[in-house]
Amino acid sequence: MPCANSQGVNAMLKGIGASSGIGMGKVLLIKEHDLSYVPKAAEDVQSELARYQSAVEGFCSATLEKAERLKKTAGEKEAEILQGHVLMLQDPYMREEIEKRIESGQCAESALESVCDMFISIFSSADDDLTNQRATDVKDIKNGILRILLGREEADISAAPPGTVLVTAELTPSMTAGICKENIAGIITQTGSKTSHSAILARALEIPAVLSLEHAVDVLHNGDMVILDGDSGEVLQAPDPAQLADYTARQKAYLTEKKALKAFIGKQTATKDGCIVQLAANIGTPLDAQAAVDNDSEGIGLFRTEFLFMDQTALPTEEEQFEAYKKVALMMKGKPVVIRTLDIGGDKEIPYLGLQKEENPFLGFRAVRFCLKRTDIYKSQLRALLRASAYGDIRIMVPLVTRVEELRQVKALLAQLKEELTDQSVPFNSAIQLGVMMETPASAVIADLLAKEADFFSIGTNDLTQYTMCADRGNANVAYLYSHYDPAVLRMIRRIVTCAKDAGILAGMCGEAAADPLLIPLLISFGLEEYSVSPTSVLATRKAIAAWSKEEADMLAQKVMSLPTQQEVLRCLTEHARR
Repeated sequence: MPCANSQGVNAMLKGIGASSGIGMGKVLLIKEHDLSYVPKAAEDVQSELARYQSAVEGFCSATLEKAERLKKTAGEKEAEILQGHVLMLQDPYMREEIEKRIESGQCAESALESVCDMFISIFSSADDDLTNQRATDVKDIKNGILRILLGREEADISAAPPGTVLVTAELTPSMTAGICKENIAGIITQTGSKTSHSAILARALEIPAVLSLEHAVDVLHNGDMVILDGDSGEVLQAPDPAQLADYTARQKAYLTEKKALKAFIGKQTATKDGCIVQLAANIGTPLDAQAAVDNDSEGIGLFRTEFLFMDQTALPTEEEQFEAYKKVALMMKGKPVVIRTLDIGGDKEIPYLGLQKEENPFLGFRAVRFCLKRTDIYKSQLRALLRASAYGDIRIMVPLVTRVEELRQVKALLAQLKEELTDQSVPFNSAIQLGVMMETPASAVIADLLAKEADFFSIGTNDLTQYTMCADRGNANVAYLYSHYDPAVLRMIRRIVTCAKDAGILAGMCGEAAADPLLIPLLISFGLEEYSVSPTSVLATRKAIAAWSKEEADMLAQKVMSLPTQQEVLRCLTEHARR
């Protein structure tokens, strides 16, 4: 429990920084209305079905109205989050399951809740944020329809006064639609992650946000003066005058920095002495591609395709995948689009595939291992990718490679599919590039061998770090080991880039380290040619790269690479940091 009390004693609380900026204002506590009810049998099944259908229609109508409002305040892709709720509710399986329960005698409330809770349980049991977010969406849908069935009012935040810091257990997309962003200084929630819809919407609205602040609705109270830092995740309760002055200065500096980044829009990404590199964006859905365009990305360095498989209750068809990949290719207008093939298992589960539970899923049947066993699924994806390559510079990337044989098997499948498409007169790019996501120690060790077979490398530092250090990135007990500043990880990265350069292929990076300003001089020195970061980090990364010349980076790298410990590396990089 955070150190604070109901008298508003000065205290520093800690959550997850999810939307950059400093927010200062008074707390407005938003608590959901009571949605409890007494379950009862449906006296008239047809009347109960009609009551449920009426509630669904009311929910869909209200949700689409909210989506229109959100489109104006946050943007079209954010509005599609709410539109997705309507689509999810229209899913045949969900609809049929609810109707079957009503027909068996349950009241509409019970039928809705039992089916929604089933989906929430499935999605919540997964270990990744993307799937967990589906649980939040279903909960939002459930509560919205329950409110209509029970005749309860929805929390209204549209009248919040200027300088308001919203505090709630969970900021739902439906709630966000009522925000007047000019009046909201910050958002604090008890749940959520950097990839949750709460975070996505807060960033789109440019409102500082701290999520996953434990017991937020109990610790913070209406009228409390608070300061939140959307980068560090810190929340200061009842700040004193000196702290107010300090954070006011930080806020001013942040806004100045944000304005300065706009000077890098439209500029080539290059070092101070003119070494040009490519700066791309990581995305998870076709909607995210618009954010990449808006932030002046020079391409897509990582398109995670799992969303197509996680967002529904059955395998996506080849046509559905083709349309998604084609959409991104067209949006990027000829710029490179690196699409990672299906990476499930480990921290990403897809319930309907019925994969067996494994004691250590991160080292188990996942990613390329799954795809090469389930070639029926893999061929469908590869065909869709080949077909979409006729509409832009699509490149295919294979995750979790540990052996040359795996890459060769993928190449063989591609060759077979190319022959089939040619026979069918289906257009595709016959010279489509096939690369490797370098994220295992094995791939780093045999990088020289893989470089002879691959068209490009992209380093996934998140997994490379945890595998190299044998430290689960989600385990707090070994978090001290999970660092890309560790000499072992840095040597892995340097070897991969060196082997790519020796073979004459491109070496990129799509892990979080690519946007780390402390690490950028090392990456410049190693010879990294492509940096792929979150869309919102593109301009800051361009600025960080422009702050160094190759010669300066080489001098720092020579010093850093001789240091024996993570602490010494971090200290040295921090001492030489540039703003």
